[in-house]
Amino acid sequence: MFGPPADVPPADSRPRVVLGVGGGIAAYKACEVLRRLTESGHQVQVLPTAAALNFVGRATFEALSGRPVHTQVFEDVYDVPHVRIGQEADLVVVVPATADLIAKAANGLADDMLTGTLLTARCPVLMIPAMHTEMWEHAATQANVALLRSRGVVVAEPASGRLTGKDTGKGRLADPAEIVDLARLLLARSDSLPRSLAGKRVVVSAGGTREPLDPVRYLGNRSSGKQGYALARVAAQRGAQVTLVSAHTVALPEPAGVDIVHVGTALELRDAVHKAAADADIVVMAAAVADFRPVTTATHKIKKSDRDPDPVALTRNPDVLAELVQARAAGRLPASQVIVGFAAETGDESGDVLTHARAKLARKGCDLLVVNAVGEGQAFEVEDNSGWLLAKDGQERPIALGSKAQMAAEIWDFVHS
Repeated sequence: MFGPPADVPPADSRPRVVLGVGGGIAAYKACEVLRRLTESGHQVQVLPTAAALNFVGRATFEALSGRPVHTQVFEDVYDVPHVRIGQEADLVVVVPATADLIAKAANGLADDMLTGTLLTARCPVLMIPAMHTEMWEHAATQANVALLRSRGVVVAEPASGRLTGKDTGKGRLADPAEIVDLARLLLARSDSLPRSLAGKRVVVSAGGTREPLDPVRYLGNRSSGKQGYALARVAAQRGAQVTLVSAHTVALPEPAGVDIVHVGTALELRDAVHKAAADADIVVMAAAVADFRPVTTATHKIKKSDRDPDPVALTRNPDVLAELVQARAAGRLPASQVIVGFAAETGDESGDVLTHARAKLARKGCDLLVVNAVGEGQAFEVEDNSGWLLAKDGQERPIALGSKAQMAAEIWDFVHS
């Protein structure tokens, strides 16, 4: 039941999360999800299936959550826990959601504590699938997933990669950090992951480009790539077919259900974006693309000497965002394509952040500009973000401070409206 363990003072304001654990090999990753949720201030009640306890012992879940763990409805019957837990929950997350568990949920079966709770819960439900590719792609599983989604359950897209044994393919559990990110997004806004981008082809650029000076040194910037990755992650979970053109990032987990193209320099990013944008419905340029690159790159490490170093001659990189707008106007990209730019701005003596952003929107000609005020502890290398949405038709909307996933959801809401 919810409520703090005996040695913890009441904390009714903490979000109440039910963590359901299915009986698959990926059940061990639920421990990391549990740890991240509890450490970020959530009350977590773990409800494993009996099969899940073959992979992770009851003691592990109890130690990490600080709460007793039950699998059957006949435990503590006097309190009717399968009803009470569902009624009190703010969110139910199922990690992993096996093919069997998805089938039971879709058909309303309730033969244990977890499936009974799924029937009584009236809060958002997030199911994170994990199974072999053949099981995920089977018509029965796909029909069950479609049925659950039609009822408002968020069934996430699985990742691709190494599965049990030597197999590789789609069906891998999403990274625990990504799962917690989606859970927090649903807690902040339960309507943040509708399948509103189903059938859309989306291109997102992310991270910071690096322009080499020699084999060791480069010109770069402070972009972490977190906002672009959040945009790609949320778009994929909203049903889009997403290509993420990723420059340098801070070792971020690859978003589930996303095709990733890794690049290094601005010219490489330019080529990859133009190629991916050829048949895209939406292009979002969230990457921090270097404005300049060295005219020449040394083939050996530039040695330190007693004399002053030679000045580094720079040349301007192409403006990829402006090129996309020009290509659309010339008919080389779909006329209906929506192009979104990003602007990291600071105020100065000639104007504030929005003054410079409005001028940039007019200069670039994109449909929407996402504006971040940058500075110490703002935009770059932080977990949360805020800003403004500026549209070419004159609409302006502030985005309150929140997680980068929340900002991504607001951007996709605006694009889709």
